[in-house]
Amino acid sequence: MCILAGGLGTRLGERVRDTPKPLLEVAGEPFLIHQLRLLAAHGVREVVLCVGYLGEQIEARIGSERFGMGIRYSFDAVAGADGTLGAIRRALPLLGERFLVLYGDTYLRIDYAAVARAWHESGLLAVMAVLRNEGRWDTSNVTYRDGVVLRYDKRSPTPEMQWIDYGLGGLTARALERVPASESDLAVLYERLAGRRELLGFEASERFYEIGTTPALLETEAFLLGRAAES
Repeated sequence: MCILAGGLGTRLGERVRDTPKPLLEVAGEPFLIHQLRLLAAHGVREVVLCVGYLGEQIEARIGSERFGMGIRYSFDAVAGADGTLGAIRRALPLLGERFLVLYGDTYLRIDYAAVARAWHESGLLAVMAVLRNEGRWDTSNVTYRDGVVLRYDKRSPTPEMQWIDYGLGGLTARALERVPASESDLAVLYERLAGRRELLGFEASERFYEIGTTPALLETEAFLLGRAAES
């Protein structure tokens, strides 16, 4: 499992001046702790954290093992400079031939093992979890039909798109060859793979939570506190 946790988090303003976004306190703990606990509960055993901005803080706080999972780190050459796809390329020696990719500011209730299994059985180069969104939680950016992502456009989505990128994907090392080595944006790779019908879609059923903005962080905190109260 690759977690992209190197962004600057600029939309959060002063909250991230001295603290990297994955370590922001949410419901009493660093957000990354919530995320790692969820992954462990789904059977994940190895995690590579792609870090950049204040990444040393993340390594010092999280360490090399959490919840029975081994954790390794891949650092951007310059904090935030590699971009999402550049960070994955840099981490490839740790990731191997096939790996799931998760954004470090998302909390996703999905069967991660089922995603990996369906992807393997499909024979396709990549997978993207998608949610039927219809504009409810963010701008829909995916055209999905019959198990395949037909179009993905994060930059210029169109009105007929009813699905959204859920925040979980998977790549083979060979999939990275579909774009030039200079390309640094993971979204561009997904867009190219969709255009070639090489991107499996996996339907998520639970809404996503994330901490990319202050309102979203507060909503995620309320959700996590509610879960804790129920347990």
